[in-house]
Amino acid sequence: MSDVRFVKPRDTIEIYLTDNRVLQAKRNATLEEIFQILPEWKNPPIVGAIVNGQLRELTFPVKMDADVKPLNMSDVDGARIYRRSLTFLLEAAFQDIYPEAKVTIDHAVASGGFYCQVDGMDDFSEEKLVRLEQHMRDIVKTDKKFERTEVPLSEAIDYFNQKQQLDKIRLLKYRKKPHLVLYQLGKQKDYHHGYMVPSSGYLQCFKLIWMSSKAFILQYPRRRSPMMLEKIPENQQLLETFKQYGSWLKRLGVDNVGGLNDAIEENKIREIILVSEAFHEMRIAEIARRISSDSRRLRIVLIAGPSSSGKTTFSKRLSVQLLAQGITPFPLEMDNYFVDRELTPKDEKGEFDFESIDALNRALLEEHLSNLINGEQVQLPKFNFKLGKSLPGEIVQLEPDQIILLEGIHGLNPKLLEKIPTERTFRIYISCLTQLNLDRHNRISTTDTRLIRRIVRDARERGYSAYDTIKRWESVGRGEKRHIFPYQDNADEVMNSALVYELSALKPFVEPLLRQVPFGTYEYVEAKRILSFLEWFLPLNTEMIPDNSILQEFLGASILKDFKLWNTNGIDK
Repeated sequence: MSDVRFVKPRDTIEIYLTDNRVLQAKRNATLEEIFQILPEWKNPPIVGAIVNGQLRELTFPVKMDADVKPLNMSDVDGARIYRRSLTFLLEAAFQDIYPEAKVTIDHAVASGGFYCQVDGMDDFSEEKLVRLEQHMRDIVKTDKKFERTEVPLSEAIDYFNQKQQLDKIRLLKYRKKPHLVLYQLGKQKDYHHGYMVPSSGYLQCFKLIWMSSKAFILQYPRRRSPMMLEKIPENQQLLETFKQYGSWLKRLGVDNVGGLNDAIEENKIREIILVSEAFHEMRIAEIARRISSDSRRLRIVLIAGPSSSGKTTFSKRLSVQLLAQGITPFPLEMDNYFVDRELTPKDEKGEFDFESIDALNRALLEEHLSNLINGEQVQLPKFNFKLGKSLPGEIVQLEPDQIILLEGIHGLNPKLLEKIPTERTFRIYISCLTQLNLDRHNRISTTDTRLIRRIVRDARERGYSAYDTIKRWESVGRGEKRHIFPYQDNADEVMNSALVYELSALKPFVEPLLRQVPFGTYEYVEAKRILSFLEWFLPLNTEMIPDNSILQEFLGASILKDFKLWNTNGIDK
């Protein structure tokens, strides 16, 4: 007979941490109560946890033995929890002292912060911002609870109706779930897409920076420095790009997801698509005209941007516009200038770092570019990725009026072309700078939009699962922060490749892929988050999307996929 018997339930549970430490606690103890024994509890503060493969708030009661990974502000989900909570703190404090006005969380800024806009107040001075920040710090000192309640959807809609918050009502009318989670801090009550810290005392590190009578920055710590604030660079071009796109969305009436869903539901989305694509075409034409107007001086156009920004389609559409201006562009592939595999630098893990600028044969690239713009013949290299070797390629020669288009992640780095005069180059930064928000207080991350684009494209072109793409995404992000984002200010033009309708179009393609991510992995937590976020969007029929759209680069129906410039003068291309 097996040694099996009934026993009384234990009053305690065991918590198995990822570093093999084991904690014992009372059953139903919250994560906050459990973690306070840890020496790293506040350095940096633990703000959430993954419990048995699920993301949880610190108020979560643990009812059974569990595998637990504490999350602090250096973790991606921990950073989201902190920033979301800080946004709610700002919202509540602003409502306390300026109830006649409204604050909108607009977009993220470099080195950690949200660009915020003030409406309903004509004289928002720097002194008033100082008062707002002091009130936020007073709330932090009192350590007020973030009260979490789940209410029927109808009750939430009634509440926002009373508050005349029409952006939230527009969004909620398409919600399929019969309930909604609301948070309350003091007199302010709102929903936020995701978890919060338990109380305001966690939010020690922030700053408000005055920008104008209509705007300020809510600064927060970056993951790489979770206990301090970094200097925010002045990137006026990016700021103007965001403002331009945001203003344009307001004129269309689709500056939030509720407005987008209304357009889909009321069969007005075709007009939104046409105008969105026309806006892209206008910007590409403007950039082409600027290059054309200075074509006697300019000989090299450099195009750089983070992953899934639409660089390939943009480059080809720019080529078309340059041709319309009477200029024949010459596309040059930076990837063919990799050094041989054994010469490739290695990262801190001892693996080949293909994203390092030293992975390129810069001397050869500069030599070839100089020779080409001087009218000389050049034998281009052709890099064989299977062999890891550079082999001889085509022999080419440019006409006097041809301009080289060079696309690659290092295009804005001044080290790339140190010997070529800057007046002969034109640098373009392209990124998907999402300006569409769920509502005034719930923004849509630019990074999330690019990740969704990449999941769809990777599955179609490379056979990667959503799990594979999400797993690689952290590494992709590290490369972008190291090699692209520090050089944004060097751009002569900024191209925003975001399309207001794109998440509705990508939704039917990405959801089945995300549902295949295996439970119990970190990638599952991320997939679940994105799936939850996409629930706010109505799906869109992609047949209405033009075949030269940047979005078609990811959907796989781009007319520009096989676009190549024809041979006009016998030049070997």
